[in-house]
Amino acid sequence: MTGAPQEQRVRLALADDDAMVRAGVAAVLSSDPTIEVVGEAVDGRATVELVRRHRPDVVLLDIRMPGLDGLAALPAVLGACPDTAVMMLTTFSEGDYVARAISGGARGFVLKAGAPRELILGVHSVAEGGAFFSPSVARWLVENTGYAHTTARTRARRALDGLSPRHTDVLALVAAGSSNAQIARKLHLAEGTVRIYVSAILDQLGVANRVQAAILAHEAGIGRDPEPGT
Repeated sequence: MTGAPQEQRVRLALADDDAMVRAGVAAVLSSDPTIEVVGEAVDGRATVELVRRHRPDVVLLDIRMPGLDGLAALPAVLGACPDTAVMMLTTFSEGDYVARAISGGARGFVLKAGAPRELILGVHSVAEGGAFFSPSVARWLVENTGYAHTTARTRARRALDGLSPRHTDVLALVAAGSSNAQIARKLHLAEGTVRIYVSAILDQLGVANRVQAAILAHEAGIGRDPEPGT
């Protein structure tokens, strides 16, 4: 008899210059036996070296750090290990930086003062290839980035109007932070088919990654206020 599938193990690197924040985040992550913190760093340069050495599945990267900050370190982290998923740690006061991180390849954003469940769900979501926003971060992005301007709303709705019903279903789940595997299960598709659909959606919307697609979807009214980790 075959047992239930085991949850994916995630190797994670944590970067934040505040020792109290690192201790709190590490304590939350330790409550999930499938997450292993393989190392900690206090600035961007140390983070890049940590990633080169351990090649983690996920990096939790603070935006503001001394020397090389999180935004400057982001491309170097992805260059050192392109398969690593980066999720930014942020506060409300750093909203402007969050928008800039999207184009740099960040897959998720969690608040330092957010619910512990959001942090754990976010780590697993980005590790599985999805994108994850704390709900308040998602609302800020929709309301305050350039995508919220009238021209962007018009462009988003026009682009989404050209999607097939199946592509729209897939996009809604992408906007909710679902990974390819989760989308495949929910829509009863092969995971390879989902990857093809997501690639086609990105091309049609004219965006570079899932995070940008999720913002456009939220702006067009698809996938608003998703439940964390769905």
